[in-house]
Amino acid sequence: MLKAKKLFKNYFNFAHYNMKTKPSISIIISTYNAVEWLKKTMWGYAVQTNKDFELVIADDGSGEETINTIKDFQKEFPVPIIHVWQEDEGFQKSRILNKAILACNADYILMSDGDCIPKNDFVEVHLSYREPGYFLSGGYFKLPMDISKRISHQDIEDQKCFDVEWLKSHGLKSSFKNNKLTASGMKSEVLNFITPTNASWNGHNSSGWKKDILAVNGFDERMQYGGQDRELGERLMNRGIKSKQIRYSALCVHLDHPRGYKTPETLEKNAAIRKTTRKKGYSYTYYGIVKEEN
Repeated sequence: MLKAKKLFKNYFNFAHYNMKTKPSISIIISTYNAVEWLKKTMWGYAVQTNKDFELVIADDGSGEETINTIKDFQKEFPVPIIHVWQEDEGFQKSRILNKAILACNADYILMSDGDCIPKNDFVEVHLSYREPGYFLSGGYFKLPMDISKRISHQDIEDQKCFDVEWLKSHGLKSSFKNNKLTASGMKSEVLNFITPTNASWNGHNSSGWKKDILAVNGFDERMQYGGQDRELGERLMNRGIKSKQIRYSALCVHLDHPRGYKTPETLEKNAAIRKTTRKKGYSYTYYGIVKEEN
């Protein structure tokens, strides 16, 4: 394994990027040692209807397999890929996301995960709904493990993994949630309006203005797994930024995986931080991008 400093130097990589051209949107994708899922996610971004974006991969310490995979994608991908890597020190997603935010060149940022395949109009939808003073709250459609493994590169190119009938033919059960796959036009607008789900900042599918995210100082780096994305959104709302629901308009499918980093201790700690943020009305964290000086 290469030394951490060398890796960071080599893979904070602005490959094929023309610095004179600012994209309309920067898309941050978080990942950690999940190459097969990351490949499927990347294939989804390769077929977007709107390609006026850059990908910023927030890598929480993955090994050489992930690094080499990203290098291969950088050679021929239709949009620029920036790889932001940090040394593996356990689950430190908030920290790597803050580094990725600083690496974004666009004024508008979309955040998702390296296990979420975007529908081909995913970027287009986020761009069409963006509005000053708001952030957008999307959702995901969770797939079982067997279907997650079955999805191929061709299935993503053909958009079969978003076709409810194709998914049912491979074992997907009927559910009201399937409306996420079939809703469009006025139906999706109505479902966005009536859903009881809060329009929160969701790490797998949310977007907002970079200046707003910087104004609240990004993610609170004290927080590990469990609600760190929601807490960011709560600080945005405390600052006066409103949220807009696009749960049934911007679609990604979530590939199944184990969560060994989920512990009662981190959930309890994060819940306490969120409670304080809401109770005190905090719109800024001293544990974010800019660290509090001692």
